[in-house]
This record gives sequence, C-alpha cells and structure tokens, in this order.
Amino acid sequence: MTRVVISGTGLYRPPHVITNAELVEAFNAYAALQNEKNAAAIAAGELPAMVPSSVEFIEKASGIQQRYVIDKQGVLDPTRMYPRFKERPDDQISLMAEIAADAANKALAAAGKTGAQVDMVLCAAANMQRAYPAMAIEIQQAIGAGGYGFDMNVACSSATFAIEQAANAVRSGTANCVLVVNPEITSAHLEWRDRDCHFIFGDVCTAVIVERADTATSADCWEIVGTKLATQFSNSIRNNFGFMNRAEDSDPNARDKTFRQEGRKVFKEVVPLAAAHIEAHLAALGFEPTAVRRFWLHQANLGMNQLVIKRLVGKEVGDDLAPLILNEYANTASAGSIIAFHEHRADLARGDLGVVCSFGAGYSIGSVVVRKL
Repeated sequence: MTRVVISGTGLYRPPHVITNAELVEAFNAYAALQNEKNAAAIAAGELPAMVPSSVEFIEKASGIQQRYVIDKQGVLDPTRMYPRFKERPDDQISLMAEIAADAANKALAAAGKTGAQVDMVLCAAANMQRAYPAMAIEIQQAIGAGGYGFDMNVACSSATFAIEQAANAVRSGTANCVLVVNPEITSAHLEWRDRDCHFIFGDVCTAVIVERADTATSADCWEIVGTKLATQFSNSIRNNFGFMNRAEDSDPNARDKTFRQEGRKVFKEVVPLAAAHIEAHLAALGFEPTAVRRFWLHQANLGMNQLVIKRLVGKEVGDDLAPLILNEYANTASAGSIIAFHEHRADLARGDLGVVCSFGAGYSIGSVVVRKL
C-alpha cells in the first residue's frame, strides 16, 4: 500500500488582535445602547435587560484570552458589532481565496513543493464565501495548481475530514500531491452581540500538504498511520444561513442566521464521544492512548480538551501532551487542531506517535493518527 505523509503545513494569521478587555468594552457599550433603546419594554417586563460581559466570565467559560481578526473596527463598533469587508469585483481574488493562497504557499515552501506539483485542492471550512464557483478552484488557480479541486464543509471537523479524503486520493492514485486548506473567517458568522458566545471565534487559515512518502523531500514528514471519521446528528450547534432564506422570506439578520449553540449540552455530549472515538481509533491500529506522544485537539474550550485527555490517559496533563493554542487564537473552527499541529510538533522525535482530532457541529468527529518519520 502507498505510504502517505503530511510533508508541510502553513498558517495565515490576520493582522489584528482583539483582547478580551477590548471585546468586553465594545459588548458592554452595545448592551447599554440596547437597554436604553428598549427601556420602556424592559420596564414593562416585555424584554429582558441585556447583561454585561466581563473578562473573568470569558476566561472562566472558555480559556480564551484574545483572538485574531481580519477586521477589528467593525467588530468593536457598538453600533455595528460585526466585521466590515469591502465587496470585491468578480475579476479580483476573493478574500477567502486570498488568505488560503497565503497559507498554501507557506505550506508548499515547508514541503519543498511548488503549486504546479499540486494536483488536488480541497477547501475545507465551516463556511464558504459563496456558493459557486468552488473556492477550491479559485485557490487552485491562485497557486498555479493542476488537477482538480472541490469544497467541503463538516463544520469544525472539516480539516480532518479533508485530510482523510486527501490520503485516500493519494493511496488510490487519483492524486499525488494534495493541498488541504482551511480558510476560517469565523468573525463573519459569529453573533458578537450575544453574551453567551460573543468571545468564541477568531479568524485564521491553515494549509496542509498531503503526498506520497516516496515523493516527499521535506525533512519534517509525518506518516498518516490511519484516519477515522464519525457523525451523529445534533441540533445543539447550528447556523441556518443559506441560499434558501430568501425563498422562505425569512429575516437575513435573524438570530438563527449566525452561529448558536447550547454550550453546556455540547460539552456534556461531545467530551465522551470524542474520547471514545480516539480510544477506538487507536485500538483499531493496535495502540493504547498512553503510547501517544502528543494530542493536537480541536480548540473550542479549555475544559473540554482537558477532560477528553483525562478520559484517555486517566490523569490531569499539561500542555506538553495536549498543547493549547485556544488562549491566543480562540476557536478557529476546523483550523484549531491544525494550528496546534503546526506550532507544536518541532520537538517530537522520530517514531513519535501523535493524534490530530477535531470535533464540532454535526456532531462530527475526525481523527488522524500520525507518526514522525
């Protein structure tokens, strides 16, 4: 069987940082404006008053300390509270393709490849900028790749699901070198005006090169030992924005047209699912969780990650076994586990085993077991 490796990764990090203190200041200003506007209805008991947020609340609930965003001004404007992007003409590269090409070129450089050597592009993200043409095809053109490309969306598991498709394509011979790219402009689908979730997301883009081991020239190659995907339907994380909204005569700005979740329910249900998934995957490959040198987990919630690892290895562990990037980047949807892998693998030795795992809306869970070559 053809051996398949990850031979390079790339990361696009937006230029702007929003700290929790800045975010809280903007949210509380917005809440004050809304309470003033609706003072009569609030006094009559027809509407609840908006409750202010706080840095302490955010960090206790999530472990997040800041996030990177493509646009900061619009998000922090109490009269707007979402990013402001300039519409681009059709003959100009789209914003999502632009950041994807940036991350892709960095991954190609790390792998010692050129865009022309890529013969498959997978754009896998929680949201696509448009319906068609596929973002992957625009990215393919931007980096000078051949072959074919298509878009994938499995919410926060999009990257791991795409890596399996990439590995399968290489093994079957339908592709030799695959670019998996995850442009996550999550600031555009976050409801920044909702206290329960206004702090969760940040923007970023990751890229991974997947290719045949016998064509890889990078000194930093990771064999894909196995992949495992699972889905189980749940409404606990949902976004109803889509092309049919207009036909339904629904309000495009209604609360359900942006990210929403039942956080406590998600925590309670996803932790055991993710831990059991990883354990079963490792067992099928003949490994115990204690044989894993590092876990690069989805970065949604500090407590969730800590509990998943505790269930796997039976004890509290530190960042060395399961590194955290959530505090700096916030939740970056499908890119989170890839950022962790990108930034925290250089110290591992040849033969070390690792697990990249994502979990999110769907529910969807994807794991990729890798070994340092």
